[in-house]
Amino acid sequence: MPQDRTGSDEELMERYRDGDAGAFEVLYDRHKGGLFRYILRQCGNRGVAEELFQEVWMNLIRARAAYTVQARFTTYLYRLAHNRLIDHYRAQAGGVPVSFDDEYGPALESIAGAHGNDPAVTADAREQAQQLLQLIAALPAAQREAFLLQQESDMNVAEIAQATGVNRETAKSRLRYAIARLRRGMREMN
Repeated sequence: MPQDRTGSDEELMERYRDGDAGAFEVLYDRHKGGLFRYILRQCGNRGVAEELFQEVWMNLIRARAAYTVQARFTTYLYRLAHNRLIDHYRAQAGGVPVSFDDEYGPALESIAGAHGNDPAVTADAREQAQQLLQLIAALPAAQREAFLLQQESDMNVAEIAQATGVNRETAKSRLRYAIARLRRGMREMN
């Protein structure tokens, strides 16, 4: 029987909570790429990111019976990831990754190649993408997290605040400062 891939994330999570395993598969397919990139760019180590990624999904599975819709599903999922990352940071210091991954998102080459076959344009796009990734890696951790939550999960300021456990103004400031730093850094590099 084909699984029903329709419905909002919240409806799918409720269906999963109520015993529909296919709903979990749909949620996983929808969110695996963004969640993995977020974790990878936060912790900086692919092996650790894979472990944390699996632990976030396991935490979601364990918590499914108690799930109630209180916010967007992505806010709930990224809150689980945020909490797991905090536990990881407490246990050890971590770095920040700066690479794209073919399996969980577009490869750097495909982004650069999307601009045409002109080698100069492709090289310039690749260089700019690398510069941006370096700037993201250099952001203070709280600003980087706010920026990645917005970019990887399309969260708004209120959802970022809820996912990270801070007030709305703090989340807004972190996001604003991150964007300002990235813009300034890109202008300085070019």
